[in-house]
Amino acid sequence: MKLLSFRLHGEGRFGPKVKKEEAVWDVLAIQQQLNVLPEFPAKLIDGVSQGMEFVEQIRKLTEAAVQSETPEQFKHSFSEIEWQAPVPRPPKNFICIGKNYADHAEEMGGQAPADMVVFTKAPNTVAADEEKVSAHADVTDSYDYEGELAVVIGKAGHKIPKQLAYDHVFGYTIALDLTARDLQEKHQQYFLGKSLPGSCPMGPYLVTKDEIPQSQNLSLVTKVNDEVRQNGNTENMIRRVDELIAEISKSVALEPGDVILTGTPAGVGKGFNPPKFLKAGDTIKVSIQSIGTLVTHLS
Repeated sequence: MKLLSFRLHGEGRFGPKVKKEEAVWDVLAIQQQLNVLPEFPAKLIDGVSQGMEFVEQIRKLTEAAVQSETPEQFKHSFSEIEWQAPVPRPPKNFICIGKNYADHAEEMGGQAPADMVVFTKAPNTVAADEEKVSAHADVTDSYDYEGELAVVIGKAGHKIPKQLAYDHVFGYTIALDLTARDLQEKHQQYFLGKSLPGSCPMGPYLVTKDEIPQSQNLSLVTKVNDEVRQNGNTENMIRRVDELIAEISKSVALEPGDVILTGTPAGVGKGFNPPKFLKAGDTIKVSIQSIGTLVTHLS
């Protein structure tokens, strides 16, 4: 199931993409008008902790809408809505993995690290699909892109065994980790260079894990102004999703709605000679197989 968050007439809503249509089912409206379920979460992030039970509730709501006398009243075309990131604000900082593809580690001037590299981005850096975000030319002249598979946690856990890691995954989305390389180097850590406003576009969909049974064989392509910059595959991750969850959760208690950015393949702006950094007017598109394409415009 492809889920999305959106605003309609200023009100936050969510629902699944209508199959074969550029539209979304408004599950809150269905529940409010048809009273299908005894209770139903008002926010997508409140439902992810219920896992596949939440997905089944959404299926029941959409089936009820289809069987109603006026199913069209419960659909909104994409042109009617204001897109939001699937998780408009995670419960804590984004948990990000650095140098998790050997080719990216090499282009950044080194070898793959022996131990996992973890950093965070502030949770208020979120931006939506097709959103215009600042290039922050007043503070950086080295703004860079990193297309990544993002994992959304559904089930809380601490010290999660690797063999049980996928039990804690609700689904997957696309993230664009925008980075001020000069700030990153100046401060000798990642947080400031990774946390400029709008520096974590996500979306367009949150795809439930049943739709992607093999997260380690997905093509990942990043284009800047339609020029292919990154062309990788998640099969080339050094540490895979289950290993990341197990290792992170040894230290950090994961919560529903937490988002893990799993790393980026080679082809970032800094990796070119000379570097190809971003500027106002650029459009970045990150496409991941089975999820879709995330589009970001710089201003």
